[in-house]
Amino acid sequence: MGRIFKFGDAISTDAIIPGRYNVTTDAAALGKACFIEARPDFASTAQPGDVIVGGRNFGCGSSREHAPMAIKAAGIQAVIARSFARIFYRNAINIGLPVLQCDAVYDAVADGDSVSIDIRSGSIEVNGKMFRGETPGPVAVAIMEAGTLIDLIKTRGWAAIEEVS
Repeated sequence: MGRIFKFGDAISTDAIIPGRYNVTTDAAALGKACFIEARPDFASTAQPGDVIVGGRNFGCGSSREHAPMAIKAAGIQAVIARSFARIFYRNAINIGLPVLQCDAVYDAVADGDSVSIDIRSGSIEVNGKMFRGETPGPVAVAIMEAGTLIDLIKTRGWAAIEEVS
């Protein structure tokens, strides 16, 4: 169970983590700078288990992995959006940040609402209402459960990707 942080459409990777903070891969530093310009209170108020709900084309912009890394380091358990920029979506999966696409949930939620999600089934519960998001697929779930793509390969080898396909 977490709280919702709601964002609009076309949230860019620059809004998530401005370019001047991309000089490090230190997760703690990235987490502290997450949304520092777009929503200055975000990093200080986000708590482990909170969820971001975004509009269309969440994560558009550059292909840097720093954006999903910053979100994960800020304690966010998942990002739910109407749609994702393709590269952000894949980067999020590769670094173990759960992502769910669900158009219907956007208009039904507000900042601070309580949310519960199940990444495997795609179920999202907010304000007593159930929504079904588009699940990322078995390989992506295996990566997220392992922690990162690298963690999955280190613990189970490359065959793990083929085993769950």
